Amino acid sequence: MSVGEYEDEPIRGLPDYLPSDETLVWQGEPDFKTMARRVFHVRSVAIYFAVLIVVHLAVQASGNASLAEVILGSAWMFGLGVLAVGILSLLAFAYARTTIYTLTDKRLVLRFGVAMPMMVNIPLSIVTAANMRRYDDGSGDVVLSLQQKKRLSYMMLWPNVRGWRINPTEPALRSIANVDVLAESLASVVSSATSTDGQESTTVSGHGQGNHGAALGAS
Repeated sequence: MSVGEYEDEPIRGLPDYLPSDETLVWQGEPDFKTMARRVFHVRSVAIYFAVLIVVHLAVQASGNASLAEVILGSAWMFGLGVLAVGILSLLAFAYARTTIYTLTDKRLVLRFGVAMPMMVNIPLSIVTAANMRRYDDGSGDVVLSLQQKKRLSYMMLWPNVRGWRINPTEPALRSIANVDVLAESLASVVSSATSTDGQESTTVSGHGQGNHGAALGAS
């Protein structure tokens, strides 16, 4: 597994041209709306500020405050809420736009980074498990468990990690619009990779809303 910065991108999402014996299987990127909702919690923040405004209005009304005081108090809360939602939405857009996930028959490549573009190459032979969470709209995440000799940095990989799982850090493909397609592709190539290397079987499983999972085994 390798981690590093990059300057040139001869193929979108890859640091170099693929070798003749390597095949591109799947390529995708986070969905902006899904990332804003699931990773940056834009909807939750908007609801939080809406509740604050309602509570403020109720308190002011019960305290016989003037109309000007009610409007002024609500206006700054509304403005702060719009600012918070705007910043989080902008971050979600930036991360979604600069992230590309590439799956070949030998490795998984994560290209990401807003201020400092990075690439992580993960050989499929070190993937021990892949857990998928699919939501009702068909979007979801795929989290990878690895045989790690080198510890990965949670902060460096974020948000392409399993949330709050620091030791060991588990890479993740976040906010994929049609996660079932990725799961099927990953199941196929990981099974082939582990079978070729003579390793123990790797498992891909699903959980969460609208579960979908597939078990992989070396044949």
